[in-house]
Amino acid sequence: MRRTVYRTCTLCEATCGLLFEVDGDRILSVRPDPDDPISKGYACPKGMAIAKVHDDPDRLRRPMRRVGPDRFEPIGWEEALDRAAAGLRSVLDRHGRDSVAAYWGNPVVHNHGALLLRRAVNRILRTRNVYGAGSQDTSPRFATSFHLYGSSLSFPVPDLDRTDFFLCIGANPVVSNGSVMTAPDVRGRLRALRRRVGKLVVVDPRRSETAEEADEYVPIRPGTDAALLFAMASLIVRAGRASPRAAEQANGLDTILQRLAALDLDAAARFTGVPLDQIVRLAREFEERPSSVAYSRVGVCNSRFGTLGTYATDLLNVIAGRLGAVGGAMFPTPALDVRRILQRTGDDGHGRWRTRVRGLPETLGELPSAALAEEIETPGPGQVRGLFTFAGNPVLSAPNGTRTAAALGRLKFMVSVDLYVNETTRYADLILPPAWSLADEHVDFIFPLTSVRNAVRCSPPVVPKPVDERHDWEILLSLVRRLGGGPTAMPVVDSLLRVAERFGVRWTPRRMVALLLRSGAFGKGLWPWRRGLSMRELEASQHGIDLGPLEPGVAHGVLHKSGRVELAPKPILDEWRAFERALVHETTVSGLLLIGRREIRTNNSWMHNVPSLVSGAERCLLFVHPKDAILRGIADGEQAVLESRVHRATVRVRVTEEVTPGVVSLPHGWGHATAAPWQRVAGRRPGVSVNDWTDGAEVENVVGQSIL
Repeated sequence: MRRTVYRTCTLCEATCGLLFEVDGDRILSVRPDPDDPISKGYACPKGMAIAKVHDDPDRLRRPMRRVGPDRFEPIGWEEALDRAAAGLRSVLDRHGRDSVAAYWGNPVVHNHGALLLRRAVNRILRTRNVYGAGSQDTSPRFATSFHLYGSSLSFPVPDLDRTDFFLCIGANPVVSNGSVMTAPDVRGRLRALRRRVGKLVVVDPRRSETAEEADEYVPIRPGTDAALLFAMASLIVRAGRASPRAAEQANGLDTILQRLAALDLDAAARFTGVPLDQIVRLAREFEERPSSVAYSRVGVCNSRFGTLGTYATDLLNVIAGRLGAVGGAMFPTPALDVRRILQRTGDDGHGRWRTRVRGLPETLGELPSAALAEEIETPGPGQVRGLFTFAGNPVLSAPNGTRTAAALGRLKFMVSVDLYVNETTRYADLILPPAWSLADEHVDFIFPLTSVRNAVRCSPPVVPKPVDERHDWEILLSLVRRLGGGPTAMPVVDSLLRVAERFGVRWTPRRMVALLLRSGAFGKGLWPWRRGLSMRELEASQHGIDLGPLEPGVAHGVLHKSGRVELAPKPILDEWRAFERALVHETTVSGLLLIGRREIRTNNSWMHNVPSLVSGAERCLLFVHPKDAILRGIADGEQAVLESRVHRATVRVRVTEEVTPGVVSLPHGWGHATAAPWQRVAGRRPGVSVNDWTDGAEVENVVGQSIL
């Protein structure tokens, strides 16, 4: 029977509303939902192609067992789960704690069922060797939030729809759809900013798609964003224009004011390549506008001073009085709030343990992916001998992919929960494929923490789950239980749940979401007479529930016991000293600086097996400035040899003024040659993996993230 289903897209942070026309188990069409409270009729090409993954003949439907190099055969679910549990248990029994690592890919944060079980999997594996995609691009943001606001998931989000001045540093939200800033149709929102006589300033080594929308584009030397932001804050302080709100909100302000007063502005200008008079004007405009906000993202996070640059972004907002102010950097009020839970369970923090080989710190429970290969290669107690991966592809997303691939080949046992045989899962002894997400309900409780407007949405399944497939949370729960654990990893609670199951009450993600909703800011709490959101009301709202604009103030975002922003944490001050030394002893780079690039039709290392998303002109190209091309005798469209300390290979060149001289750019997520037998579309246009050139030995100091 033909029907209409409204659903939130789970492919990126924008979480746009989609409208599906469905007949039985066939998806007939996908369109943007014009009544969604956040996206309001916008969706990107990925969302329009989401049904193609459901229909992809290369997507795995049955568990696969590796029977030889690059050879797999299908097996039944019970056998696969038994083998997976037995293989993991064998490694743990023989080699002990930390001998099995876990790697969580980006899709886990788009899947509430799997996310709720992530802790249980990590605990039952008895491991601190937990890695993930977040350690490749977001750990500096997590660490900054943890130290300043008391929670890694407290994010000051640009109040994009009400600001007068948007300073966008090292981010390309027109293409990313917003990152740690859930804002569908960013281009439309930026044009609305300009229509209300606001100003958009983009700071980036590349004239990105967002820079094309800007009133002012500021090219900058890669990795120097912190110097620009500190200089702007310093100029505001020196002019006596620091906001009184800063003293009202923050501890440690005097220490920071002294640091800012001592900053060498001329050195900062030389370091960044941005003229000092331009920095002075930007600082004045930022402070004088009725409202303004600074926002930085992956380009800053992935630099050598990634955490300090992220901190400097927040500091500028604090100094100018923009934190918690309308049109500034504001904290969302999520209907489902996991931050306090992470505090109480001890799952939030920074630097609580470190890697065995190099001593790199954890952030929000994850270690830097730059350490994964060496932790597998290096003998001794705690050596990684087994690996569990969930929707992750570290061969393409971690640094020095060729080394990572070789390390995976040395494992004693590996099991992957994944839709495809890819560059990473080809090494797995077992692949456990989940049903595609459109066959399960979905409640997003991560991206309301980053949304430019408060809302909550619950999506029903679009199509029924085939009887011979399993939801990913069902796979995880089956593994945990076979290994002797329970869904909460809290023995008392899991014992009570086992008793409840005897009476027909099963643990399900839906029941956990209902508890989160009841305990959240808009829920009923423990009081039956109190008005508040319920699961029944949420499920009845086809398009989601609009909870209004972001609220002024910081109380709902700062989780420190003091209730105040802690502006001078030790890890930040220590890194500031290293930054000051670099500022004084700057050295000229002799070669070219390689930066990454996003594309709106790709999603990290996947979605390349969808024909409509990879059609047209070749996109995995190295952007080179004309001056650099002339110096090296390279013409547009030619193949050139690109070499770093860890990799040397050829890549096709596009000569363009989109990048600044001395900078080259290559998009991430490509490099599908080894997966070609199992992903036929991706294999026809494999491209190259930018992370093959990334040196895992070079990491940022505070969180150990790769410098990309």
